[in-house]
Amino acid sequence: MSSRSENLTIEPVWIWGLPFAPMSFAETVETVSALIERGLPTFFITANTHYAMLTEENPDLQQVNARAAFLVADGAPLVWAAGHQLVRLPERVAGSDLIFALSDLAARKSYRMFFAGGSPGVAEEAARQLTARYPGLQVVGLAAPSFRELSAEDYDKLRAQISKAQPHILILAATMPHGERWLSAHFEDLGVPVGVNLGASIDFAAGRINRAPLWMQKSGLEWAFRLMLEPRRLFSRYARNARFVCGRVLHDLCQHSNGPEVQEPTTPRTGSIPKGNRDDHLPDSVPRQFRRRWNRLASLLPKGIRGRPEHHDRPAHVRDDPPAV
Repeated sequence: MSSRSENLTIEPVWIWGLPFAPMSFAETVETVSALIERGLPTFFITANTHYAMLTEENPDLQQVNARAAFLVADGAPLVWAAGHQLVRLPERVAGSDLIFALSDLAARKSYRMFFAGGSPGVAEEAARQLTARYPGLQVVGLAAPSFRELSAEDYDKLRAQISKAQPHILILAATMPHGERWLSAHFEDLGVPVGVNLGASIDFAAGRINRAPLWMQKSGLEWAFRLMLEPRRLFSRYARNARFVCGRVLHDLCQHSNGPEVQEPTTPRTGSIPKGNRDDHLPDSVPRQFRRRWNRLASLLPKGIRGRPEHHDRPAHVRDDPPAV
């Protein structure tokens, strides 16, 4: 094991049943690059409050999360809920921004991208817009399957298409949790270094849906803008999400009213990290498979990414030049 991996550790921040990597937006992109350079098949999850609710309702998603390389928080309430933790989440890592950042990364480092999912024609338009915006970007494959009803024959065709294109990054545009379940079931078979389900982000890239004004994005109100654009489709979902968030917030408040939680000492964050102690901070209920993947991710993270209680008062990072669609 390299000295770099000996000197790195990362502590998951457990929020509402999900183990989040405490990474900033820039650190997430850098970690994706590290995973690509390693070359082994992986996928990661951008989890919002809707996904947190789905995980609570569907216990099988815990295994999906355990198979993922890491999870990042794509929801302001999740970042706010981490405020009482010793290690906080630096900021929201929005999938609607990641699709642009990953395209920029791919153009700069000659990584190949493959888009799968979305309505017919959306992936093509997104590819056209992104290749125009990021010269040198290679979009080597497009497909529009339905991940909810993908037959074995259709999967074989899609796998053959992906295998022939040999992308470094596979972007799915599927509804939650169908995209995450599909990646968890097939990422090893597909052999793509990094896969992620970014859902409607491909519509943003294609210019089919407008992003919220910047002040709404900063204030955690992007959901309200989306609701105004698509009230019939999103009202029921957001009502369920609101009920879930209220329940979790009340639960957290009740816990805090009984006094601060006692934190067990964890492995020091500097110096050599013994192998056997890397996952000592994880709850006993965490599957062994997740512990292995979490330790593996720790060896790949850019230098300096680890639990950072000294950043408690660090303001949320705001990208100065958000992608325009």
